[in-house]
Amino acid sequence: MKLPIIKHMTAFIAENDVDFVLETIETLESLTEVSSLKDEELDVIGELISNLYGAVEVNNLIKEGMPQKEALNTFMQRVLGSIDK
Repeated sequence: MKLPIIKHMTAFIAENDVDFVLETIETLESLTEVSSLKDEELDVIGELISNLYGAVEVNNLIKEGMPQKEALNTFMQRVLGSIDK
């Protein structure tokens, strides 16, 4: 996951609507079912999906009243904590 991408997409959600991102996630997930995709291509799509889900999660924290910077830090700490386990 890349924090700058998550931050950018969180701003996109704020300016537009989370539904755009959710529909993009669905589209990318559907693309993963194409049998002719190479592993590298699947990795890129998977990374995009992860970043988009991250942006949705950060957006949810912001909607709950958390400032954006704190929401980004909280989310990344949660991600790093799950990697360490």
